[in-house]
Amino acid sequence: MADLSGENRIEVLPVLPSLDIGETLAFYRDKLGFDVTIYQEQDYLILRREDMELHFWLTDDRSLCEKTSVYLRGGGIGDLYHEFAEKNVERLSEMSVRPWNMEEFYIHDPHGNLLRFGRIPRG
Repeated sequence: MADLSGENRIEVLPVLPSLDIGETLAFYRDKLGFDVTIYQEQDYLILRREDMELHFWLTDDRSLCEKTSVYLRGGGIGDLYHEFAEKNVERLSEMSVRPWNMEEFYIHDPHGNLLRFGRIPRG
């Protein structure tokens, strides 16, 4: 049985590489609306937007960023897509139903991390 109180809830929080913590902060805050900075140092950053939380660690290896992705799933994905499209977020894909029957869109952040957003297609 699901624990609806949250007391025993287990969260999965991705830790993504960043080539520049300040640039990462600016992109996720200004373009993607992660408006709560929980923690920021020269080599680590934690951001939150509603129930989404992302962590970043500093690296000088671009290939790590270009080989990293995170999947964000939920019913509010359609609203996010429209918001990001209105903000003209660069490298925003079209939202479409993929062969694995998920409605998805993608964004690459400035360093190459792939953000995959998806939901179960609506009726």
